[in-house]
Amino acid sequence: MNIAVSELPAEAGRAAATGPAMPGEAGPPATADRDRATARVVRRHTNNDCVLCPIVVAARPVPSLEDVEAAPTMPRQMLDSAVVLYRSVGCGLWGVSLRCIGMPLEKIALIANSSQVSGAAQLTQAVRLTFSKGALSPYRVIGPASIVAWFLQYSSMSFVFQLADSALSLGLDVERVAYGSEISGSSSGHEDSEQGQRRGFDGEANPARAAATSVAAGAMLKLAKDVAAASVAGIVESAVSNRAEAQRYNGLERFRSLELRAAQNRLSRFLGPAFAASVTRNSVMTYSAFVATPALYRDHVPAERKSSSSLFFFGLGVNMFAGNLIAVTQQTLWGRALDSWAASGGRPISYSTVVREGLRSEGAAAFITPSKWFSRVLMNAPAEGTLSWFYNRLLPLGEPSFVRGVNAAYQQLGSPGMTTRS
Repeated sequence: MNIAVSELPAEAGRAAATGPAMPGEAGPPATADRDRATARVVRRHTNNDCVLCPIVVAARPVPSLEDVEAAPTMPRQMLDSAVVLYRSVGCGLWGVSLRCIGMPLEKIALIANSSQVSGAAQLTQAVRLTFSKGALSPYRVIGPASIVAWFLQYSSMSFVFQLADSALSLGLDVERVAYGSEISGSSSGHEDSEQGQRRGFDGEANPARAAATSVAAGAMLKLAKDVAAASVAGIVESAVSNRAEAQRYNGLERFRSLELRAAQNRLSRFLGPAFAASVTRNSVMTYSAFVATPALYRDHVPAERKSSSSLFFFGLGVNMFAGNLIAVTQQTLWGRALDSWAASGGRPISYSTVVREGLRSEGAAAFITPSKWFSRVLMNAPAEGTLSWFYNRLLPLGEPSFVRGVNAAYQQLGSPGMTTRS
């Protein structure tokens, strides 16, 4: 895409018009700063140009643009939309497949992180309860709502996160979360420093102190943005999955009878019981998969060790020993809240009462033990622990063929009135 100098903000336009210093020339002292400003603005314009929304490209980078160079009738808007659809459907199918296969593990985890087990050998108790009605009994709780919820959960989670990440990054003028091939590079502190200076840290009195302050301010603002984006994605994920999870936990018939007895409005019925605990759990896991894993991998794995297999195992490690170590407490809170909801006949859940009763009866072990953590890992790690690897390494393998198919269909059915952007 060509971007004219006149389309850039004033400071970047001046930098582009002046041009960088030639090799061997001294050039003005601010030339490097102007060059970085120009590159930053051009990158921002390029990465955020999409027909879906003026501030988001959920499918960047598009590695198969060369496959459609010979077909100028295919607009870039359609290419972006097609790749978003491909990746969203791919993530949905990935999630459905692994969650269906691992349903016994999920059932074990749900029971282990609830008040149905206590005392010693909690994992053994959970296994016995899971298979108490036969080897295939865990699969009988899978209904159409679960299939749809799993698909929507995984297909929408990544898109919603990137939408929120784009909007907040542009609004707050901070760097976006590392994605795709970007995690194979290394981070730089230049942008945080420059963004801090633009927010008022000119550094004239004490350059070193101002630089440190600007970097710290930029890092804190980016952290707040990342947490907010993960929270938005967690809310959406819970909205499409929590009710189905509660169905699987209680069983279809029991859940239906409890729902009929509960005095709920339409929104509460749609979101399902224990929605707040579901949101906190899913927000933690979204942050783990889309923020922590790529950032830690980019910054702390040596370049010579970066590969598809290393990303696979690194993602599993972050999921197991960071994300799930926190999420298990919220998973247990969710299970105990559902037990309280069922015991009261569908009355509103009091989380303070659930926490207080759990701590009084079992102490901290009511919410986290090695067996609870292990069962949570068994349920969650196969699907979400491999999500970063699948999304950034495996899914793009079929992208060129998909884009060629979309391009061929467009040439047969596309409107001749549509034109390609320059």
